[in-house]
Amino acid sequence: MKNWFHKFIYAVVVLTTLNSCEKDEIKAVINSGAVPVVTLSASSVVLTKENADKDALTISWAKPDYGFNAPAAYTILIDKKGGDFSNATAITTGAELKKTFKTSELNPILLKLGLKVATAGDVDVKVQSFLGGSTNLNSSVVSLKATPYLDKLDLSTNLGVVGSAANNWGATPDLPFYKTDKSNVYVAYVTLTDGEIKFRENNKWDVNYGGTNGTLVKGGDNIVVKAGSYKITVDFEALKYTVEKFSWGIVGSATPNGWSAPDVPFFYDPSSDQWRSIATLKDGEIKVRQNEDWTVNYGDKGADGTLEVGGDNIVVKAGTYLVTVDFKTLKYTIVPTKVWGVVGSATPNGWNGPDAKFRPDFGTEGIFTLSNIKLIDGEIKFRQNDDWAVNYGDDKADGVIEAGGANIAVKAGTYDIVLDFTNAAKPTYKFIKR
Repeated sequence: MKNWFHKFIYAVVVLTTLNSCEKDEIKAVINSGAVPVVTLSASSVVLTKENADKDALTISWAKPDYGFNAPAAYTILIDKKGGDFSNATAITTGAELKKTFKTSELNPILLKLGLKVATAGDVDVKVQSFLGGSTNLNSSVVSLKATPYLDKLDLSTNLGVVGSAANNWGATPDLPFYKTDKSNVYVAYVTLTDGEIKFRENNKWDVNYGGTNGTLVKGGDNIVVKAGSYKITVDFEALKYTVEKFSWGIVGSATPNGWSAPDVPFFYDPSSDQWRSIATLKDGEIKVRQNEDWTVNYGDKGADGTLEVGGDNIVVKAGTYLVTVDFKTLKYTIVPTKVWGVVGSATPNGWNGPDAKFRPDFGTEGIFTLSNIKLIDGEIKFRQNDDWAVNYGDDKADGVIEAGGANIAVKAGTYDIVLDFTNAAKPTYKFIKR
C-alpha cells in the first residue's frame, strides 16, 4: 500500500511538472517582438502619367522569426502622415514578403489619402502580419514623401438606364451614362436581359425618356430589347438614340474557353476612358476582339505593347492579370494582379472553386463588385486568387469581415455583392438582392 501511495505521489508531481512546462512552452511559442522590418526602395517618389506602367515603389520585409514555423499572412497599410491607420489603404500580399507598386497603382492610393496633385506630401507605411486567431503583429512606421498626378476623368452624368431588362425597374441603381466628346451626347455600356428599358435622370421618374425606332421622346414608350451586351447612345440635340450590340473580350488558347466564345470580358473604366479585364490565363496566346466575332480583332505585331488590326497573337504566361486597353491609342498592358472571389457551398462551384470573381471599381480604390451571381441556401467566404492564404469571413454576422473569420450564411437568390476595403481596420460587405 505504501509503495502504491509513493507511486501515486510521484505521478502527480511528474504530471504537474509536465503541465507547467507545457504552459511555459505555449507562452514561448510566439515571439511578440518578431515584427516585420520594413524597407522602401526609395524615400521619395514623384509620379507622372507618362510613367503609369512603370514600377514606382517596392515595399519589402524579411520574414520575422516568430519562434515557430508560422504561416503568416501580410497586409501593407498606407496612411496620411500622422494618421492612426484606422482609415488606411490596405493591400494584402498573402505570404509574399514584398509588393511592387506600378505608378498607376500607387497614384490612386495617394489621391484617396488626400494628397494634392503635383505637390509633395508625406505618408506613413507599416506592415501587419496575421498569425491566426487575434494575433496581429505590426511593424514600425516608415515614412515616404510622394507626389501624385491627376489621373481620373470625370465623365459622370445624372442619366441612367432603368427597366426590367436593366435593374428590375430600379431595384438597384440605374446603369450609368457617361459624357462623350460631343455636347449633349451620352453613352452607356450595359449588359441587358430580355425586357424593356427607359432613360431617366437621378434614379427618379421626374425626367424620363423612351421612344420607338431610334426617336427619343420625353415620357415616351418603353424600349424593347433582347439579352446581350450593348452600347446605348442618346443625342439630346437630335432627340435620337441607338442600341447596338457592343462588347470587347479576350480570346485565345490561354483563356478558359480557348479560341471560342464566350470571351473573357472587358469592362469600361470611365475614370480613364479605357477598357479593363481581370483575366486568369494559362500558358498560351490571346487576341482582343469585338462582339465575340473575328470581324474586328487586334493582336500585337512586334510585341511592343501596341495593338494592330488583325495583328499577331500575344504570348502570355499562366497567371491572373489586369489587362488594360486604350482603344484611342491602341496601347495595352498586361499586369499581374490579385483578384477577390466568393467561394462556398452556396456558390456555383462550391468550396473547391474556381471562385466567382469580383472586379475592382476602377474609380474608387478598395471597392470590388460582383454582379448578378446566383446563390443557393448555404455558406460563403471571400478569398483571394482561389486560395485560402488570404480569406475573410464574418465572425459577428454584422457585415464587417475579419481575416479568417466565420462562414457567412446566405439564402438562395440572385445578388450583387460589394466588398469594401476602403477602411482597412473595418472592411465590409453587402448583398443587394436583384
